[in-house]
Formats: sequence, structure tokens, C-alpha cells
Amino acid sequence: MIRAENITFRAGAFKLQRACLDVRRGEYFVLLGPPGSGKTLFLEALCGLRRLDTGRFFIDGREVTALEPRDRFVGYVPQDYALFTHLTVEGNIRFGLKAQGIDWEEATRRVDEVADQLGIRHLLQRRIPGLSGGERQRVALARALVVRPKVLLLDEPVSALDESTREAICGELRRVHKQFE
Repeated sequence: MIRAENITFRAGAFKLQRACLDVRRGEYFVLLGPPGSGKTLFLEALCGLRRLDTGRFFIDGREVTALEPRDRFVGYVPQDYALFTHLTVEGNIRFGLKAQGIDWEEATRRVDEVADQLGIRHLLQRRIPGLSGGERQRVALARALVVRPKVLLLDEPVSALDESTREAICGELRRVHKQFE
């Protein structure tokens, strides 16, 4: 499902050399390492947000190394969620669908569907600044899932949450994995 071959890139003083990875369909995979070890940089490169010096990425057997992020079919939830504060929850979720050129009617259907699945339909007209951490997490997850990605990448998805919210989100992620696989 995900294959990385001899990935090399630099970001400031950091350098990743000849990294390889093979993750099969349906698998969970966790990148572990101390702060500054390049976990986020690797995810950003896989998403197409950073360019490689050398190496190739494959998703579902298709090379995506030179493709734009919107053409890789990757759902990405960054650690800080990267939500647009000037947009409503609905606008945030709909964002990737616009980039893919999905028409308004189909986009509305998908937004409603994913909002129902994640229990956030009641939040669709709210603005981001008034949301709790758990609500923001669900909005970011909805934005990643609504584009129907082949791969879902989560960067420290529960690190900033309190214990009870963390347990709820982990349960939600297990449910989402079963529902969307």
C-alpha cells in the first residue's frame, strides 16, 4: 500500500538518508523516534508537501513521487490540525473537495456523510476558534477522510489531548479504520 524506496532529503541541518518502508493494505504503522528525528518531515514528504533529494514513493502500487499533494490520494492530519480559522467547520471539511474539482452537490453529500460518521454535523456552521481540542481533531479527521484517501496519515493524533479525550479519539480512530477499510 505504501512503499518508500531509498528516500533522502534535507531540511535545515536535518538529513534523512536512504530510508525504506513497506506498509501493507489494512495495516497500522507507527513511526517512533525522539523529537527532531524526522517523523513529521517524512510524513510531509510522503504527502507531497516536501520534495525529495532522491528516492521514490508508491501508494497502492502507483508512483506518486512527482505528483502534487492533491493527486496522491493521501489524507493527512498534521499535529496542529492546520484548520482554517476564517472558515466554518463545513468550509474546512469541504476544502480538499474543491481542490479535487468535486461539484457542489457531491461535495455537500460527502461533507454531510463524514460529519454524520464522526458525530460533528451539529458543528458544521461553527467557526474553528470556539471548538474544543477533541472537536478540532474530528474536524481535521473529517477533512482528511472526505476526499476518500487511499492512505490516512496522522501526525501525533492524540498528543495534545487530555486523557479522556485521548481514549475517545483512539476509539474513534479504530472505528473509522474498520468503517473505511
